[in-house]
Amino acid sequence: MGGLVGVGFVAFIPIHCFHSKFLICHATFKNDSISFRLILLISVVNIEAQKKPSINNSAILLTSSLASQCGLSVKMDQLGNAMIFASLQNCFAQNLDDESFTTTLHLRLHGNRVVEDELFQVAETCHYTAWASREIVCERNYMEVSVKRSAPGDSSRPKQPFSGDEQLGDPRRAATKRLMDAGFRIKTVVFFTPEEKIMTVTEAQRQGYGISNTPTRLVLRSPITSPETYTRHVAGVPMTVLTTSTIFEKQWLATQIYAGAACSVSFTQHSLSWFLPRQIDPLIFSGQFKLLEVHMGVDGQRLDAAEIADRRYSLSVNDVYIIIEIPVGAVGGHFKSLVQNGQYLTTYTIEPMLELLWAEDATHEDIRYKVLLPITTPLLSRPPQVIDNTVPEEQIFKMIFGPFCSDVALKNITFPTEVLSIADCSARGLKVLEHMSPKSCSKVFTLEVPFTYRGVVQMKEIGITVYSLHLTFGLLVLPEFAPFAHIAYLETQLALKVPPSVTGGCDYQNFYVLVKYGTHGFNFQTLVGKQMLTSGLAQQYSFMDNGTHFSFTVPFSAHDAAIEVHLLFSECFPNGTMTALAMKLDSVPSLQLGHLTLRDPTCGPTYTDGHYAHFIFTGNSCGTTRKVACYYDINTNHAVAFNNKPRTSKLYAENAMGELQFEMRLALDDSYSTFYRVDADPIAKYLQEPLYFEVELMKSKNPEVSLELVSCWATEDDRTSLPKWDLVINGCANSKDPNQVIFHPVFPDARVQYPSNFKRFEIPMFGFAKDNLSRQVFVHCDVVVCDARSAVDRACNVQCSNKADGIKGQKRAVSEVYGIKHVSSGPIFMS
Repeated sequence: MGGLVGVGFVAFIPIHCFHSKFLICHATFKNDSISFRLILLISVVNIEAQKKPSINNSAILLTSSLASQCGLSVKMDQLGNAMIFASLQNCFAQNLDDESFTTTLHLRLHGNRVVEDELFQVAETCHYTAWASREIVCERNYMEVSVKRSAPGDSSRPKQPFSGDEQLGDPRRAATKRLMDAGFRIKTVVFFTPEEKIMTVTEAQRQGYGISNTPTRLVLRSPITSPETYTRHVAGVPMTVLTTSTIFEKQWLATQIYAGAACSVSFTQHSLSWFLPRQIDPLIFSGQFKLLEVHMGVDGQRLDAAEIADRRYSLSVNDVYIIIEIPVGAVGGHFKSLVQNGQYLTTYTIEPMLELLWAEDATHEDIRYKVLLPITTPLLSRPPQVIDNTVPEEQIFKMIFGPFCSDVALKNITFPTEVLSIADCSARGLKVLEHMSPKSCSKVFTLEVPFTYRGVVQMKEIGITVYSLHLTFGLLVLPEFAPFAHIAYLETQLALKVPPSVTGGCDYQNFYVLVKYGTHGFNFQTLVGKQMLTSGLAQQYSFMDNGTHFSFTVPFSAHDAAIEVHLLFSECFPNGTMTALAMKLDSVPSLQLGHLTLRDPTCGPTYTDGHYAHFIFTGNSCGTTRKVACYYDINTNHAVAFNNKPRTSKLYAENAMGELQFEMRLALDDSYSTFYRVDADPIAKYLQEPLYFEVELMKSKNPEVSLELVSCWATEDDRTSLPKWDLVINGCANSKDPNQVIFHPVFPDARVQYPSNFKRFEIPMFGFAKDNLSRQVFVHCDVVVCDARSAVDRACNVQCSNKADGIKGQKRAVSEVYGIKHVSSGPIFMS
């Protein structure tokens, strides 16, 4: 079949014949929302043995029970690829002389992107003539045995009950020696469980068994979990066994054909090792047998030795077992993602196939045995990792997130200020990419977030800026759309750039210049006078460099030195004329007074004699500037009286007028080093996540001033709305709250100069969500400022109950405190 492009999906459905009685159809659907139904179009059905009328051109929905009864099975991988296995002798195959078999399938797709009643038809004719005396197939949902309708032994004989001796020997000895003609009809089937259980054909079919009588063979098919099967250990390997004897009758003649199967049902999970007995007793009755062929494959397709080696499979045979070993993750299998208790897990599944051919010397019979065994590993823990590839100087957070299997999709990313879809991330300049390597569980995502993005928190410390980013990745496992999340935290530091600085001094002969380089990355050039500081000039000026600083010395007499002389005397006249006199000092004997100018280089002296220079100019010329003069009355007297009576108490601060400013902020963790921005969008948190609040008295420089909490509570709106949840009452944690707030001490650091101006507390979890508060939450506090030195100031002398030792201290009533101020947090969205 060719490919077909539909609405939002692609379907590709080839169908092939494979070795030993298998027809395999591959159906590939490139869309997670598509599933299908398997409809069988029946043209000719050989059901002569069941004595039912032929069915022509009918459509039958394939159910799981019908699939096991008729020899079909379906499997799907994590990419949406469906694989349909059909026995050559399935119920609906057109059988031509047991040599040519034609099967027609109809696939009906359904889903939210599929045209209604979209049908795909596939048909294939397979030829198979190399029949063995017995052919046994073990599939995921059924076991099938096909027996040639002639066997060595006794001739046909009159109908009579079976004797006990016949059951103790080889059951096949009761079969006819020659090929039975069409006159024989199946009457009953004897199941050995191991006790005898006799059923008519109709009864067996009602139990889910498939029984057919082809031109040359008897076909018996049983569900793998049929009540008539039993478990038997062969060489220590548990096997599901089916043993039957089918009774044929024709007039007064009767004969029986033995049909049995044994299927392996176990493997060693952790190493993916499959042990199959070399001699399966329920199938081989003679001790003299030969193992003629051993073939390995995957998904019903036989592999040659080179393909087995290339896939790193292993196939070996010893005196007891045939052993297949497959590495986890090998080609031919697939990983599947699962979510359990919020954790990301995977399994690996592969379906190896084993084909054997035995020959029994005593009976001159051959037995062809094919078994497909789906193998799935136990749950494998694969927690995703976040690799931080951030280069601080680029000012972009860069990370790799993964690995995941191919069936995982990234749905959204939660930042401290918002939840963004992948499309939203791109619209905001955040770069999100998906990378898939050839390995099936090596998908990773990359994310780039600029430091300037509003979800990035910045905190300035001494010499550095700390950038931090909290993320929650929202992911889905397809096609189940099972959600799970992963939390990531990135932090980096960027040194503050300090420009070069210049200091210097001088004595009576030289200028001394010292330059500090500053932060690495600043490029600058040094000019001395009007020329660049070259290596030759540096040597002339005694240049020295120690890696952090460099220095040089310039003599007053140097060509690059420029001397400024401040006027010693000046006088103003009513007509706006000004005069100034500059005198030459002994410390600068080389100074040429005739070359002096005022601020305006065109304003030179009107007279000079080598000892002084005289200037005459107007008040609005030569770069003249003005200053405002203030006059004060210095003749007023003030009397001050002193009292030498000693004080009875220490000095206290008196009440004064003024506006105190407070701020409440939310920290990212209990280190209180990084905070959510006050002007950011509403903050998103989980119900079970603790919250860390800090309240600060702003712009305070007094270590004797103490900030105290009077009460704190939470609401879903403003501070007066109901319902509310009390957190702090009269300065103490609410004793009735099962999750009481926790007060944290404040210690001085680069940001906190006076700890008494701060209060910190933690809300362990939002337990009040059970009181039907909305997802939007506000936290409010009443605060007061007091004098920490006062023994009588009640606001600073509150003791709370200590549960550990049972001591109870005094408590303050809100009505006793004056000057209460209010502070609130922004909205917090809980999820």
